[in-house]
Amino acid sequence: MEFLGVIVLVVSFIILLVIGVPIAISIGISGILTMLVSIMPLAAATTFAQRMATGLDSFALLAIPFFILAGNIMNKGGIAMRLIAFARVLVGRWPAGLAFVNVFANMLFGAISGSAAASASAIGSIMMPEMNKEGYDKNFSAAVNITSATTGLSIPPSNILIVYSLASGGVSITALFLAGYAPGILTGLAIMAVAMGMFSYKHFGFKGMVRNLGKFFAVIASLALVVVGLIKVNGAFSAGVATAIYGGLAVLFLGGIGYYGSKHKKGALNALHTFWRAFPSLLMLVIVIGGIVGGFFTATEASAVAVLYALVLAFIYRELTLKDLPDVILRSVKTTAFVLLLVATCIGLSWIMAYENIPQNVSEALLALSDNKFVILLIINMILLFVGVFMDMTPAVLIFTPIFLPIVTNLGLDPVHFGIIMVLNLSVGLGTPPVGSLLFIGCSVSQVKIETVIRPLIPMFIAMIVCLLLVTYIPEISMWLPVSLGF
Repeated sequence: MEFLGVIVLVVSFIILLVIGVPIAISIGISGILTMLVSIMPLAAATTFAQRMATGLDSFALLAIPFFILAGNIMNKGGIAMRLIAFARVLVGRWPAGLAFVNVFANMLFGAISGSAAASASAIGSIMMPEMNKEGYDKNFSAAVNITSATTGLSIPPSNILIVYSLASGGVSITALFLAGYAPGILTGLAIMAVAMGMFSYKHFGFKGMVRNLGKFFAVIASLALVVVGLIKVNGAFSAGVATAIYGGLAVLFLGGIGYYGSKHKKGALNALHTFWRAFPSLLMLVIVIGGIVGGFFTATEASAVAVLYALVLAFIYRELTLKDLPDVILRSVKTTAFVLLLVATCIGLSWIMAYENIPQNVSEALLALSDNKFVILLIINMILLFVGVFMDMTPAVLIFTPIFLPIVTNLGLDPVHFGIIMVLNLSVGLGTPPVGSLLFIGCSVSQVKIETVIRPLIPMFIAMIVCLLLVTYIPEISMWLPVSLGF
């Protein structure tokens, strides 16, 4: 009977997707059909409806509509333009400078808005004309925008990490948020390196590519050493000595800035002005994440604070008027309705899979293949990469978390660590056909065809997968920040 239930679930779900039924409806219908194998029709429908309703009765889920609304307000409120200008001051001088600006701006805007789609649309619509003016290949520009927009899914605040927290049975959202920083930044740097390599090889040849990448990795290694050094200082010395060392470094840093400013007054004043204009937007991250980590409010309360702050900021920037609010709210309501319907049906499906012992059967099958932790993690990653090509991220997280989480916890993996692995993994699928939403958005704003953008996307996908494997097999990359802060 269990085997028949699995067949009904898989076959009905695939058929419904193929004929074009929306995924939330497909999940609901296939779930009810699976229940009919072992439960009477009235009881099956009633139970599924009950599971959907109780699944949405969660305080943590309130954060999703608030962060969606905050993201839409930011998208309309002129924040993207200021972040792009700030990114251009920081990284615009590098070879492939506008590609760097695209990646860096997507990381900032994605982190602030919590939405990869909003980031790809907002940053792409501004950056693509600029990159075209500078002679960048349109397909290359689109590929950079598509892949870098995924970094905001792991850098907090992130709606998908909230969904994972729900699917995993209550993993700390704060710990997930903190764990996402390093992997998200690592992915962004990897995309920058690939973009620089492709650009440099095309314009300066192989030697130019090696020279530019050498400089890039030297800067990154230096910054990494500084960060590691500061962490070691904090742990090796008393609070007073550590503060003195930090103060000395701050004086040296400010002195260097002052020296540069005295030599390049016009450039320094322009950089200061650009930073000042972007500072209120950047402060959003400090308020939201700092408030959560400091214990001033929960992640759900932080989402409401984000809406209020974004609204005030948009009115101050005068990019949003009262007439624009109904449209912004309506778009947020539509997105929220779709996401929460998807969450509800996936919760019902998760209960059905547990009732049919599907997670246990999958676990036994995987462990029968090998008892090696590294092999099992590689298999899970390969399955999720395949799933991500054909399924959107939210249902994939909701469906496969209950299946794979018991397996990895038995192997000794922290649920927080696995959550970051899932997000990084499924992010790749957002840029691949046939259902990659970022692929369609990126091609639309860049005005290029999907078939032509695939070629420059492949090296960037490889970089993302390398980062995924590093995070998978080196848990410290994602876990050092939440562990060091006691989460």
